[in-house]
Formats: sequence, structure tokens, C-alpha cells
Amino acid sequence: MTIKSGINMAYSTILLDGLESDNVDMKVTESEASWIASLVTITLPIGSLIAGPLMDKFGRKIVCLLSCVPAAIAWVSLIFAKSLITIYAARVVAGISAGLTTVGLVYISEITHPQIRSMLLCLTSVFVSFGILIPCCLAVMLDWRKMNIIFFVLECFIFFILYFVPESPYWLVCFQNGMLDEKRICKMKHSLRQLNKRQTIYEEEYSRIMETCGNRVVNDKASKNIIASVKNYYHTFASPEAYKPMLILFLLFLLQQLSGSYVIIFYAISVFREMGGTFGNFNEHGALVMLGTIRFVISIVTVFCSRKYGRRVLCILSGIGMAISMFLSGMYMHFAVSYDENGNTEETMVDQKWLLLFFVLAYICTGSFGFIIIPWTLIGELLPVSIRGIGGGVMVSFAYIIMFAVIKSYPYILKSMTIESIFFFFSFVSLIGAAFIYFFLPETLGKSFSDIEKFFSSTRKKKMHDTRRSANSRDP
Repeated sequence: MTIKSGINMAYSTILLDGLESDNVDMKVTESEASWIASLVTITLPIGSLIAGPLMDKFGRKIVCLLSCVPAAIAWVSLIFAKSLITIYAARVVAGISAGLTTVGLVYISEITHPQIRSMLLCLTSVFVSFGILIPCCLAVMLDWRKMNIIFFVLECFIFFILYFVPESPYWLVCFQNGMLDEKRICKMKHSLRQLNKRQTIYEEEYSRIMETCGNRVVNDKASKNIIASVKNYYHTFASPEAYKPMLILFLLFLLQQLSGSYVIIFYAISVFREMGGTFGNFNEHGALVMLGTIRFVISIVTVFCSRKYGRRVLCILSGIGMAISMFLSGMYMHFAVSYDENGNTEETMVDQKWLLLFFVLAYICTGSFGFIIIPWTLIGELLPVSIRGIGGGVMVSFAYIIMFAVIKSYPYILKSMTIESIFFFFSFVSLIGAAFIYFFLPETLGKSFSDIEKFFSSTRKKKMHDTRRSANSRDP
């Protein structure tokens, strides 16, 4: 499912290049081109927000299937597009479809064992990276219209595969309409058996699900009363196990975007040109290929490392590595580039420019090792089951809104600051991010959802306080 998000990111460049080179009536201006590129990012939060209520109401599997429908419509529209309005509409629909894929994070987190949950959640970022590579490879052989046919067939294939996957056992117990009766238990057991063939793992997962969801059956009859429903959601989100992880994720995504990780990716060629454009045997386009390859390879490495070392260690090391890489990049630009009275630049270390490319690629490498990937996977782990659908949609929407704001403002910031100053700022924010993770982000490796909720609940702290107070009272 997440492949389509990567495809949408890379397809904008190919579509714009095709519109500029085709001998057709659809010639786009600079303003129109910016809208074609950004419409997916702007509308993606809409899909993320509606994904939450939809997945809680109709189930994780149904929304997974539903996400394929608007995507297929978008690709068909682009195949026969003869006007700019049709392209705009197709990009809007594609963005909403990409937002609906938020359900994938929730679904994976609920059907996997705690020991491999992080690894499979990290795979989503691997598939996003792979989705970015697909259009780049197809562009060598196909034009943008024929490419749409390939993507439409791929969407149909994804729908076919998803049709046979089981529903989330957590949803069957916690969110399906009606009381928790034997019929619902049987459905949950059947789904759980499809996911866990080994009896020991099946029994272990069954115990976890009943512990987490046994007291959280959602009765949709209560939702008919709007006031009662609003109050219920207010009390749910006001609980420590809900607002604490949401606050952590809000700040984590804010630091992730301000660290410049996506700015470097989205404006790679522009950034490389600001750095000089040539780095030994590489120009900015060769550097771009290296950047994409490094992100894809390191994201695969992260999948396996997250299972062994957990999230905290990888994110902290990633933040420190990003801070060091950006600091060294800024220092290189500070000493290697000088400005004359007219503001023109003059390079003094031309033969060592490969060092600058190395530092920036090291930044992407260390970022892909944790800070770029892992915050997205934490949405499916930190949020409690009761708000995972809606809360996950809110988190993804917030992340993409901040991403859009940062990416949109970068060209204007570059006019008022030098590239070295921006590098130093990215370094500082990355270091702040590492410190934030060290002090506030709990480790989730190997922990059940119930354990994670208990960590954030106020009752846990109250029990610890009472235990310490009783222990102190026994001391002579």
C-alpha cells in the first residue's frame, strides 16, 4: 500500500517533464507546475483525517481496500487527461488516496507480534523508497501516459492481494458493532488463527488482545448521541495514555521536519547547486542518484536493526549523526566559500568538494537510519487502541502539514540566509531531537500494547509513588 505514496512523490517530476516536452495543448506555467507538484501533499492530510473514523467504523481491511479505489480513478483520469483541470483533479484524488494508506500503519501494528512489529513497520518506509525508484526507472522506457497504465494495473493487483488478508483481530473485538459475544470472539479467533499458525504464538496473542481490548468494546449506539460521543472522545483523548504519546509524536514530527531531512530530499538538486554543483566526478544529478540509493539501502538496514536494538537507540544515534554531518557541512561552506563586496561567491577548496558531498550524504544516511523513518512507525505503537484510528490520522495529517510548510518556505528562507547558516540550523535541531528522544521517548521493542499504555497511564506513577511512600514509612 505504501508504495503508492512513494510513486506519487516521484511522479510529479516525471509528469511535469512530460508536459513540458510533449507537443500537446497542455503547456503549464511555473505557477501551474507548482500546483501540480504540491496538490498531493496538500490533500494528503484530508485522507489521513478521514481514515481514522472510517477504519474504526468499517474495519482496517475495508479501508485498505477503499484506498485503492480513488488511486485507480486518479490513474485512469491521467491516462485520458486532455485538460489541466483533469490533472488537478487527479492529483487531488491521488493525495486523498495516499492519506488513506495511514490505515496500513495501524493494521500492521495490530496483526504483528511485538518482537517483529518494529521491523515490519519500518518496512513501510522501505516501500515508500521503493515507490520513489519505480517511476524513475520507468521514465527511461515510457512516457507519462503509458506509465499511468502500469500504475493502474499495479493498483488493481494491490486490491486483489488485500482482498484475501484477514481483518485485524483487535478491531473485531474492540470496535465492531454490538456487544462482545461469542460470535465476535469466534471471528477474532478465526482471523488470529490465519495470522498465527503456531499454537503457542496464537495463545500468546489471544491473551494480549483480550487484555488490551476486553474492557474497551466500543458500542456504536452511544455515538448516536452527538454530545455524548464528543464527551466520550474528549475523556478518551484527555487520558494520560492518549495525550502523552500524542504530545511526544507532535514534538517528534516537528523536530523531524525542522531538522531538514525532507528539505534535502525534496530540494536535492537545488541544494547541490547551492553547494557548487560538481563534486569531483559527480554533478548534481549523479549526487541525486546516490542520495536516493543510499536512502533505499539504509532503510532496509534499519528494518533489521530496529528489531535488535529498538527505536530509542537508533533514533538517538541518528539524531547525533545528522547533527555532526550538518555541522561539518556548514563548517566546510564557512571556510571554503567566501563572498566579495558584490555578494558573489568564490570557492577556495575546489579539490576537496567531494568532502562536502560526503557530509551531506552522511546526513541522509544517518537520517534514514532512524529520524526519517522511525517516527512514522511509532504512530502504530505509541497510540492506544481506543484512539489509534483517529489519533493516527491526526498525527499523519500534522506531519504532512508541517512538511508542506517547511518545504514551501525553504526557497524564501534561502533568500534571507546562506546555505551554511541553514546547515547549522539543521544541525542544532537534529541535536535537540536526539536529546528529546533520550529524555521522553520510551522503548517499545518487545512490549505489548497493554504494556505501552500502562507506561503512559497516571495510575502507574501513582502506584510507584504509593510503593515508595510505603517503603519509606517502614524505614526506621
